[in-house]
Amino acid sequence: MSTNAQTPEEMTRGAGDPGAAVRRTTLVKGLGVVFALAATVGGMVGQGILRTPGIVAGAVPDPTLILVMWTVVGLLCVLDACAHVEMAAATPRAGGPYAFANRSFGPAGGMITGWADALSAISAIGFLAVVSAEFIQRVGPMAGAPISVLAPAIVLAFLGVNLIGTRVGGASQTLGSLLKGLALIAIIGLLVSSPPAEHGPAGDLPPALTFGALVIALRAIRNTYEGWNSATYFCEEMPDPGRDLPRTVFGGIVLVTVVYVAINAALLYAMSPAEMAASNLPVAEAMRSLLGDGAEQVTSIFAAISALAVTNLFVMFCSRIAFGMARDGVLPRALSVVSADGAPRRALLAVALPGAALAASGSYQTLLALSVPSALVVNILVNLAALRLRRTEPDLPRPFRTPLFPLPIIFSTLISLALLIALAIETPGITLGFLAVIGVAALVRILTLRR
Repeated sequence: MSTNAQTPEEMTRGAGDPGAAVRRTTLVKGLGVVFALAATVGGMVGQGILRTPGIVAGAVPDPTLILVMWTVVGLLCVLDACAHVEMAAATPRAGGPYAFANRSFGPAGGMITGWADALSAISAIGFLAVVSAEFIQRVGPMAGAPISVLAPAIVLAFLGVNLIGTRVGGASQTLGSLLKGLALIAIIGLLVSSPPAEHGPAGDLPPALTFGALVIALRAIRNTYEGWNSATYFCEEMPDPGRDLPRTVFGGIVLVTVVYVAINAALLYAMSPAEMAASNLPVAEAMRSLLGDGAEQVTSIFAAISALAVTNLFVMFCSRIAFGMARDGVLPRALSVVSADGAPRRALLAVALPGAALAASGSYQTLLALSVPSALVVNILVNLAALRLRRTEPDLPRPFRTPLFPLPIIFSTLISLALLIALAIETPGITLGFLAVIGVAALVRILTLRR
């Protein structure tokens, strides 16, 4: 296994060169509990909650089942988080799942997990930028700008923000998460103050639930919750991750689950499932009766700000994946250099530029479909890493220990595996193609290590 942690005083080049500059390869501990909570909440709350309810209602038009599915997926995220939080609190190194798998499985396992996670995050940067651009166009001033130009420009703008320094990026994320949370609470209040929906006659029965529709709904809901593990990528930069991560990650997931279920309940109060399914932005449609024609404009402004904030967060934590892999020699070590203000600037460039290239494609659905299976693979690998580390390093101090171990982790693994199989059946080209790419990369890495 690679344990290439270095102190800020260590040199990464020119040991015999008296003129060589000292290069930091250790991140500064400048992100606290407030940022960790903001990263957890902000990583989950984005534009998805504004558009996903319509997708889910179109696939599963039963109000009770809709609310049950949103609740169940939130609870599953709590189970998924157990392994991530246990590993991050016990081994606080940058890179998130990559660092956990590298500690447990060694370089080959770490590389597989790191590449899968990086692919997921970079594709997420791409589709989040596309969605941000779509909502900015709705607002008006840049309605004529093509998505293929506007979306990559958004990624590059956030690259510039994060190049300034870690504290600047962290402060902007904290503020963005606070504003998003307050806005969602206001939206819930407005929706429940509207007249209740007038549902169709009893004879208008919804279509029978199919396997394909269920997969579509679950994939959309899971993607809306995605980002709950964002804080774990920054564990090396937190003064006390063992204390702060359990509180912020689990607390954030529960908080967002309550908000998501409340949003859907309020929508179902104000609209029928059929009306929700017919709208690309059901929240704006429901608010129209209260705010008139300005409702969609107001909602689009919130959605744009929300999606932009999540894009910023993904740029931040994806750079930590590249940084961690580079510090261990999986990627070029030049990417592990940290500036004096704590920003891994070269790693930021390494993830933002391909993210901008993906955003230029302007294809939201394709990028979304690519991101979901990769996230499932990463979650499975982290679960297996946590199980193995309990056996190989039983005496490792663990500030957080999974309750009822190993049942929550095993159950989380089985659920993720079932969802991955379902995606492979429903979208075989994208899912199996992703798995093939990761498999080839793993084979190359294994052969390289044997030499």
